[in-house]
Amino acid sequence: MGESQICDISDEVKEELRKFRFRKSTNNSAMILKVDREKQKVILDEFLDDISVEELQEQLPGHQPRFVIYTYKMKHDDDRISYPMCFIFYTPRDSQIELQMMYACTKTTLQREIDLTRVYEIRELDELTEEWLREKLGK
Repeated sequence: MGESQICDISDEVKEELRKFRFRKSTNNSAMILKVDREKQKVILDEFLDDISVEELQEQLPGHQPRFVIYTYKMKHDDDRISYPMCFIFYTPRDSQIELQMMYACTKTTLQREIDLTRVYEIRELDELTEEWLREKLGK
C-alpha cells in the first residue's frame, strides 16, 4: 500500500465551515463532510438543519466514513441553553481500509481547520445517540 494520502479541504467547504460556525442557529444542525476519492478533497455531503441526534444517525451511511460537525441545543439543569459544536469522526469498522486511512489522515487537517475542541469518534452508528452526546458534552 502506497503513501497515505491526506486530502485537501476544498475552498467551498472552508467557506461553508466558516458560515456554519457563525450561524445564529437555535436548533440542532449538522454539516456532513465526505472525502471525494477521485479528487482527493474533502467535500460537503449534506447540510441538515433542525435535525435530532437520532435523525442524524439515520442520515449517515452504514459502510462509509464521514466527518460530522454538529451543533447541539443543550438545555442545562439550571435552564441555561448552550449550543456546543462538536466534531464527530465516524468510521465504520467494515468500511474499506483504504477509505479509513484517507479519513484518518485527513482528520487532523480538518480538525485544525475547524478548530473545535470537542472531538468524538464513533465506529458504530448505534453509538450515536442523544444520551451518548449529552454524556460526552457533560464532561
